[in-house]
Amino acid sequence: MRVTVIGAGVAGLVTAVELAGRGARVEIMERGAGPGAQACAWFAGGMLAPWCEQATAEPHVAALGAASIAWWQRHFADTVQRGTLVVAASRDAVELDLFGHRTERFEAADAALIGALEPDLAGRFRRGLFFPGEAHLDPRRALQALTAQLHAKGVTIRYGVDADVERVVADRVIDCRGIAACDTLQDLRGVRGEMIMLRAPDIHLTRPVRLLHPRFGLYVIPRGQGIFMLGGTLLESSSRAPVTVRSAMDLLNAAYALHPAFAEAQILELGVGVRPAFADNLPRVSRRGHVIHVNGLYRHGFLLSPAMAQQAAHMALVDIPETSACICS
Repeated sequence: MRVTVIGAGVAGLVTAVELAGRGARVEIMERGAGPGAQACAWFAGGMLAPWCEQATAEPHVAALGAASIAWWQRHFADTVQRGTLVVAASRDAVELDLFGHRTERFEAADAALIGALEPDLAGRFRRGLFFPGEAHLDPRRALQALTAQLHAKGVTIRYGVDADVERVVADRVIDCRGIAACDTLQDLRGVRGEMIMLRAPDIHLTRPVRLLHPRFGLYVIPRGQGIFMLGGTLLESSSRAPVTVRSAMDLLNAAYALHPAFAEAQILELGVGVRPAFADNLPRVSRRGHVIHVNGLYRHGFLLSPAMAQQAAHMALVDIPETSACICS
C-alpha cells in the first residue's frame, strides 16, 4: 500500500517508521527545510515522563505513554533512562504534596537522597519526589536519527512541499501537520510554549529536574556538555512571536532558584513552539475518507507519538470503516 505522510515532525516521522516497519511504501512531504524545522518538536523538552504528567493530564496519557520509553530505546540509542527528580522550596511544600497525590511510581526523596542523585543540588532542598522509571532524549537528535532510519528503509522525504492533504494521490494519506491542520480540524487550538537553551559548564545535572512553584513550574533538562534546556510555559495562543520578556524572566528566575550558578550561564537560544491541542487536551486519530489525521498531542508529542502512530498505522493498513477515535475510547 502507498501511504503519504504529511509533516516531518515527531508525529509524522514516528508514524512513517511504524508504517515502513509493516511493509507500506511510504513517502513524507514536509513544507519545512528539514525534519521538524517548522514543528513544535524542534523546541520540545523530550521528556518521557508518563507518571509526572499525571499531575495535570488524564490517566490515559500515563497508560499509553509508559510504553513509549521502550519504543524510543529501540529506535534512538541515546534515550537516557535516569528518572525525573521533582523538588520544591520549603515554603512550597504543599505543591510537592499535591504533585505526589496526583501521581504514582515515585519514591519520596529526603535531602540525603536528593544530594546522592544530583550532588549539585545537595543541601538546597529538604524534600523531593524521584520517579526512577522515567526517561528523556534530545528531540533534535532523535528526529535526525528517525530520518536516517527512514532513508535506510527507502522512504522518500520531500522537503519544501506545502502539500494539499485532499489532493495528494496515494492509497492513504496521514495528516501529521500539527497546528497547521486547523484548516481541516476546526476544533484544534494552539498552546504556546517557550524555551531557553543555556550553557552552564559549572552545573552538572544528569536527569530532568522539575522545580514546583504555586504560579510557575520549571523543568531543566540536561543536553550534555554543560548545555541545558529550560521550559515549562503554557500560554493559550497560536502566536509564533519571539519569547516575551516575562516568560524569559520567569524561566531564568526559576533556574536561579534551582541553583544560583545558572546566573553565570550563557544564553544560546530562545525559541517558541505552538503545540496543537483539542479542548480536552487529548490526542486523536481520526479518518475522513482516505485521509487519517493524527493530531492534538499537546505537550506530549514524544511521549504519545508511538502509541498514536501505531493506531494510525493499523487504521491505514486495515480496512476499518471511517471513524473518529480519541485515545481514551
